[in-house]
Amino acid sequence: MIIHVDMDAFYASVEERDRPELVGKPVIVGGSREGRGVVSAANYVARKYGVHSALPMVTALRFCPRAIVLPVRMDHYAAISRQIREIFHRYTPLVEPLSLDEAFLDPRGSEKLFGSASEIGRKIQHDIRDETQLVASIGVAPNKFLAKIASDFDKPNGFVEVPADCIQDFLDPLPVKRIWGVGKRAEEMLAKIGVTTVERLRKTPLASLRQCFGDSTANHLHELAHGRDTRSVVPDREAKSISHETTFPIDVTDVEVLRSCLLSLTEQVARRLRRHKLYGRTINLKVRYNDFRTISRAYSLPNPSHSTSEIWGAVSEHLLTRVDLAVQPVRLIGIGLSSLAKNRERQKTLFDDHSERDGEIDSATDAIKEKFGGIAIQRGSMFSAKQKPSANQKR
Repeated sequence: MIIHVDMDAFYASVEERDRPELVGKPVIVGGSREGRGVVSAANYVARKYGVHSALPMVTALRFCPRAIVLPVRMDHYAAISRQIREIFHRYTPLVEPLSLDEAFLDPRGSEKLFGSASEIGRKIQHDIRDETQLVASIGVAPNKFLAKIASDFDKPNGFVEVPADCIQDFLDPLPVKRIWGVGKRAEEMLAKIGVTTVERLRKTPLASLRQCFGDSTANHLHELAHGRDTRSVVPDREAKSISHETTFPIDVTDVEVLRSCLLSLTEQVARRLRRHKLYGRTINLKVRYNDFRTISRAYSLPNPSHSTSEIWGAVSEHLLTRVDLAVQPVRLIGIGLSSLAKNRERQKTLFDDHSERDGEIDSATDAIKEKFGGIAIQRGSMFSAKQKPSANQKR
């Protein structure tokens, strides 16, 4: 059995915990009221107005004009995330973080010490609440796909277990949008052939799905509709790549929003690399459009790096120039680093002074943000990068 832990409205919940006067009021964490930023998180009060993550702030405030907008304190959230991760490691070394607020755990080697996967999940949920005063939802199931759906099934503070002999009983009644990869566009395409539930999807001939989506996506949907997922839990230290991606609840057409999200993802990946004392050489950009066409672009740095500015510079100069973000709406975007190494084996060059300086800046910036919060210091080059889209990205 696999456990999926998902912190409920994590950023907003942290702010409510730190400032109790916010409880019961609509809270949005993200860009400023005046800026063109996006929503990073919204508490459950704000969600009732239709506010959700990745929504442009101007739209969020149109939905909920009285919302309290707070800046992102990323390194404060990261410190709390590390505290939560320490709780995970009490029960199993097999922890695969997906982001600051969610992770997969494989407890199978720990059940003789701590009880069944369900019992371990309950203990983790209790420990998180007791030690951080935050709420987590837990899913326990035979594989990653099912565990993630289960954790989202009864939020907030949910706990759902899917026994191995009840997989289809659990999946079949669900709407098809619960399947990974089924967004608004795919939901509409499936509805045209009479598929609105997972049961109908499971019973649809694979050939019919291939006519609609092509072989790869059709096979993916077919497997998940049957509750099959063979992926294992891969801890960070064993990972061959580190990546972050965002699937937008509503397809995004604003290039500025997309670039802002990419910058945030790049910063998250770089911080994870530095935290684990790893360096990456190959940068991978992933874009999925609303018609499920997915493109990937890769660029290899001259030397392995975990420098935020170096990685973002390569993304801007060598990857975004090869992708037209404005050609059609985007439903998913992501950044990853592969070819990981524990040491930065590199040749001495004329630009070493700059590389060393960037490393010092990253270290100093991480330390300042860790102590004073995510907005205590910002990079001027980051703002410049966001304001200068490439030639094929007209606003």
